[in-house]
Amino acid sequence: MSLADLKYLADVKYLPETPAHDPEIEAINDEAFGPGRFVLAAYKIRQGGPHERALSFVAVDGAIVVASVRMTRIAAGAGRALMLGPLAVRPAFKNLGIGRKLVAIALEAAAKTGAPAVMLVGDEPYYGPLGFRRLPRGQISMPRPVDPDRLLAHEIVPGAMARLAGEVCHADQARIAAHIAAMA
Repeated sequence: MSLADLKYLADVKYLPETPAHDPEIEAINDEAFGPGRFVLAAYKIRQGGPHERALSFVAVDGAIVVASVRMTRIAAGAGRALMLGPLAVRPAFKNLGIGRKLVAIALEAAAKTGAPAVMLVGDEPYYGPLGFRRLPRGQISMPRPVDPDRLLAHEIVPGAMARLAGEVCHADQARIAAHIAAMA
């Protein structure tokens, strides 16, 4: 890490996400993932309801958002968890540890709220050192195709991931389905 990198890190602050950050977060996600993100399984789940702003964070350099991470409540079978993502960092700020720090902050916040687990679709070499492990093949399914080797989870409460089974959806969609079933 160079002296310039250390300068960047000294100036970067980590804050809870607010609605004022939304336009910059959208721009960062567009820059990182492009329009192809709208067809991804994780995006389909996120369309089912809002993300948890209280568990979502940004990294700022001065007044500019340079990275963000969001959490969304999900359900699969009897299990409940949070889904981490998207995690995006502006190119000039990559490889400085900012993304990893955001993930650590989000995991700590999730644990404080009593969330049982956090899952994501991502690369094990990146997320493994942060405590994420591959889910057993076939335990869960996503609403669109996903490489099963990229389904990772960080268990906060022992045994929580075993409760997730079947297709993953936004937790709001699971509540609506349960309410409709109860009325039938």
